[in-house]
Formats: sequence, structure tokens, C-alpha cells
Amino acid sequence: MSFFDNFLSKFSKDIAIDLGTANIRVFVKGKKDIIKEPSIIAMNLTNGKILSVGNEARKMVGRTPSNIKAIQPLKNGVISDFAATEALIKYFISRINKDSSILSKLIKPRVVIGVPTTVTEVEINSVVDSAKSAGARIVYIVEEPVAAAIGADLKIDSANGNMIVDIGGGTTDIALISLGGIIKDNTIKIAGDEMDNSIVEYIKNKYNLLIGIKLAEDIKINYGSAIAKNPELKIEVSGQDMISGLPKSTKISRPELTEALLPVLDKIIIGIREAIEAVPPEILSDLLKSGIYLSGGGALIEDIDKLFSIKLKVPFRIAKDPSMCVTNGIAKMMDRVDLLEKHQIKDLILK
Repeated sequence: MSFFDNFLSKFSKDIAIDLGTANIRVFVKGKKDIIKEPSIIAMNLTNGKILSVGNEARKMVGRTPSNIKAIQPLKNGVISDFAATEALIKYFISRINKDSSILSKLIKPRVVIGVPTTVTEVEINSVVDSAKSAGARIVYIVEEPVAAAIGADLKIDSANGNMIVDIGGGTTDIALISLGGIIKDNTIKIAGDEMDNSIVEYIKNKYNLLIGIKLAEDIKINYGSAIAKNPELKIEVSGQDMISGLPKSTKISRPELTEALLPVLDKIIIGIREAIEAVPPEILSDLLKSGIYLSGGGALIEDIDKLFSIKLKVPFRIAKDPSMCVTNGIAKMMDRVDLLEKHQIKDLILK
């Protein structure tokens, strides 16, 4: 970064964006509050107009008429709808700029965006162009596993190996980091969204009851456990009877919810095992000492660290505030220009 850009950064509102499949988190440098909303946009298909974004759009899932569609722009770590992704990024940057001071409005912000490791060059360019059109001065793109490791306070620049498993909505990013770079990585398109779908399928197959994906996600967040426990706890679920087509409610036990989640957790375990098997012998001893860190919303599944430790014979640890690791990492990188420039995928100075 030039001296001039560094000078401008003192007056602009630097913005960090964790562009997740399930949620988008936006942090403004100097502010305590972090915006966290679902990565969903509701669009009128007739005229292409954006009706709502984030929390308001999520309320519309499964409830919209035929001419309105609730769109999740990112699926399985891939940008599936470029226009909706652009609208999502523009909305949040514009929302922040709207509340800015006159000076901040005159000086365009630096924007740092965390993206899954699976994004392509075309997708990166789309994200950069979206931020540019929303009023960014400089755009940095960083990989989420690196940001998560920094947010988890791992010493990624040391010679010791650190492994982080970031379980998001669409992907699980598994990265081995040493001397500031990713040595091995394994990204699998199995994560929180797959867990939600698994809960829907389990209840459909066992109880002939069709529930919505939003309800499945809420059940997972509130009651999900990787190890069966509390059989006395019953969870009421409501939906459509697959036989009669009429509304129906039933109760499932917490161990049944664990049973629904285990097929997905087993796939994530296989992905982690493949990454561990590719680790150089010199670094395996580091992992046995320091453990493997879990981040992302999926790390909040109760006892997931215990299950992984039992299955893989390596200690697993939940990072502090796991769902915020990527955002916190990006925020730290904004304070350290050397870190930002070292770990960026691509930067674009906007004239």
C-alpha cells in the first residue's frame, strides 16, 4: 500500500466482510458491533428488483408467491448467482456508507473480503467488481482458512504446523498452515447446509413428515449434538404429513437428532482424515501437541470436538468464538497491513 493510501485509511471506514454461504458478517473498523445476517436476497423475478436482504429475506423463505424468489447467492462455497452476490455485497457496503460521516463518504473505504478456497478467478473478479461498484477504494481478497487461523490466534508464521477446520454453511475448509502459508488443504462441499438437509430427510423417512429447511437449521443450532445424550429431551417439530398432506406435529428425541447428523459428520471426518494422511511426518507431532482447531458455525455443534478426537486419535479444540474466527481474522489483518498484503489472493486499487 502506498503512503497516500495509508494516509487515506486513517479517515475512511475500512470494512471487513466474511462472505459465507449461510451468513454474511460485516465489521467496520473502529466499531464494536458486527453485522451478521443470512446470505439471502429476496428478488422480484418479474422486474429483477431486490425486495429484501439478510434477516428480512430469510423470513420469506418458503413463503413467497411465484414471482418472488428467496435466493442464496453462494452454494457449496461457489457463487451460484453472480447478480445476487453483487447485490448482497453492494447492499451492506452501501448501508455502512449511508451511516458514515461526510468525510468518510468522500474518502472511499478499504474493503477486505474473505472467500472460500474453492472460488475461481472469475468469481474473485466478480466479488472485486461488486465491491468497486459499491464504492470501495481498495479491495483485498483473502482465503477464509487463513483468516480463521489468524482469528483463532494461531501462530501461523511459525515453523510449527497448525491445522484448522472451518465448518461453514456450504463448505468445510481444512488447511494445514506453516510459515505463513497453506501447506496442504482439503475443501469438501459438506457442511452446515448438508446437516440441515440430513435432518429434513431423516424426519421425512422416519415420520413421513416434511419440514422446512429453516426449521431444520433452527433445530440443529438449538439441539444438535455430535454424541447422543439427553434421551428424555423431546423436540417438537411441525410440518406436512406426507400421506394425508395435512399439517402434522410430532416429537423427536435428541439422540435421534444426533443420528440424523452423524452421516454428515462422518463425511467431514473422512475429509479431515485425508488431510491428516497428507501431512508431512515432521508436522504430525506438532498436531498431536497443539491439536487441530475447529472454527465456523459447525464447530458449535455440541461435542463435535470430542467425536472428532475419538475418531481420528488427534486432540481437537474449539477455537474461541468459532463462528466469528474468519471475521475476527480479517479485522486483525486490516490492522496489520503486512499480514494483509502477505495473505491476499488479489488486490485491486480502484482509480
